Amino acid sequence: MPDHSTLSSLLLHSRDLALRHDAHPFSQTIRPGEIVGLAGLDGHGQERFLEIMAGLKKPAQGTICLGGPNAEIRISDFRMAVANGIAYLPRDRRATGIFPMQSVLDNFAISTVGRDARFGLISAASRLRRYQSYRDRLSISAPRPDAAITTLSGGNQQKVLLARALALEPRLLLLNDPTRGVDVATRHVLYDVFRGLAAEGMALVVLSSEIEEILLLCHRVLVFRDHGLTAEMTGAAMNTESVISAMFGRAA
Repeated sequence: MPDHSTLSSLLLHSRDLALRHDAHPFSQTIRPGEIVGLAGLDGHGQERFLEIMAGLKKPAQGTICLGGPNAEIRISDFRMAVANGIAYLPRDRRATGIFPMQSVLDNFAISTVGRDARFGLISAASRLRRYQSYRDRLSISAPRPDAAITTLSGGNQQKVLLARALALEPRLLLLNDPTRGVDVATRHVLYDVFRGLAAEGMALVVLSSEIEEILLLCHRVLVFRDHGLTAEMTGAAMNTESVISAMFGRAA
């Protein structure tokens, strides 16, 4: 777990952010090297907060900015978020993640085609080398790169989508229920990858429908209720009883 007192630079800052017009605004910071969990009952704002950080939705008020106070970049849309080092892994990989008619390799490389260009042409060798490096890091089990992505298990499809996000070389990785529908072995591979990324200085924000997962992975947790931030917990205060109590608007 990183020492927050030594994390040198502010990565992302939400200032006076309101998720809806009738919700209380809040401010939050995300720093390099930390894993922040988002919890709450379904539909209470945590997913909307994640999507606002990704540039996919607009807040009712307030701003999302990257960088320090003297060099801020305001995130206004998804394209700007990606261009400035924010990657987003969606919740429903089948509906909004994979391209089912494409190969494993094409699904991996579709967001970073320009990185494989040589003299205006796509270098198949460069693209394959990039895929193989992430395949090895994430332990992707695929028969071959040109196999249809639908031939892979759900867990391996999720790993391909994560590889696609990491290929963008983000500073901030936003994960929307990243272990949903994957087997136990894949979960633990992903947990190790997430911890390794944080140790390298990447910031991660993890929305999970499982409280135990957030407590296992995250350095702090933000709990949402009625589209507002109702609690922030770290250290010993992060426990199942406290998170559930905050989700239901009760004192622990």
